[in-house]
Amino acid sequence: AEALPGVLAQLEGFECAAAAWETEVLPARLADYSIHWLDEQCRSGRIVWTRFAPASTANRERAASPVRSTPVVLLPRRGLALWSRLAAATGRDTAHTSSRAAAVLEYLRRNGASFFDEIAEGAHLLKVELEEALGELVARGLVNADSFAGLRALLVPAARRGGRRGRSYRRASLLGIEDAGRWALTPGGGPATLASDGPAETKPATLPAAGVGSDPETLEHVARTLLRRYGVVCWRLLAREAAWLPPWRELLRVLRRLEARGEIRGGRFIAGLSGEQFALTEAVPLLRKARSRERAGQEVVVAAADPLNLVGILGGGARVAAVARSRILYLDGMPVAALIGGQCVRLDGAAEPLPATWRQRLTTGRRSYIPELRAEPG
Repeated sequence: AEALPGVLAQLEGFECAAAAWETEVLPARLADYSIHWLDEQCRSGRIVWTRFAPASTANRERAASPVRSTPVVLLPRRGLALWSRLAAATGRDTAHTSSRAAAVLEYLRRNGASFFDEIAEGAHLLKVELEEALGELVARGLVNADSFAGLRALLVPAARRGGRRGRSYRRASLLGIEDAGRWALTPGGGPATLASDGPAETKPATLPAAGVGSDPETLEHVARTLLRRYGVVCWRLLAREAAWLPPWRELLRVLRRLEARGEIRGGRFIAGLSGEQFALTEAVPLLRKARSRERAGQEVVVAAADPLNLVGILGGGARVAAVARSRILYLDGMPVAALIGGQCVRLDGAAEPLPATWRQRLTTGRRSYIPELRAEPG
């Protein structure tokens, strides 16, 4: 539990498939990970979860509920405004919502943060109707909850959650949407942001001016966050990040300034990549050590949704899509196999059949604290 804040700091602002946070990404970094840890961070107000959904995403398809692959970010609450400004510069979701979702938005606008039962009564919705409405609004990045339990409950079908009589109160609090704390509008969310598919329509909210996230303080925060996440940054790595981050040319000016001040190092740290590269000072000796280290046959499996999925970004070959159920097997730091669409494939170009041990590593899910959240590759 004590290591969780440091891990979340490394992952600040990273968009990850909602279902992968607690089944893959956090357990891969924290031994014996417990979902109570993240709930505690959220309930204390230190961490907030949300989805940043630009208009282009919503225009492609109408979001009905947060699916396993819905991109969600975990942020320190003090940094929520900064990251929200960055995402808002790409345009907010202006697609039409359902009438039930619009009713929830209107209730939250009038009453502020509210508990599940309060919203159900005030918006005159049945429990299942409210769950569907909240699912739609979460997927659009318009509401979130005090606790990660709110998102967790929406990710698990109601039929698999069961009733309180059939399970302990402890498990009920992990999966029950009533125990998620208060639900509230995210920055920029609300009835003015969306038009309802009902008879009444509202005008879209005024969007921030282009470049709103390009002030020096914001750019430096993003640059330092990327350095903390990867140790080394270059233009190719931005392909793994959210589309609403500042462009490389803006970050490059900040990185050059940090190098001139002696706070980071510039150089050629990754072979085969064109363009300027920058690294944390403490990362340089680790890179040298890794280069001279003998191969020990160390196998590591990471989710394709993990920021460590750099297949096709660093080095040749096709990229592995960052979807919740795909996985990648690294051997001594090199990608050698992957689980994609339920099929195990080689990435190392070898003609031999995939070793049985590799297949087992890729298809065996990580242990989840509760069965309903267990990762099921395929």
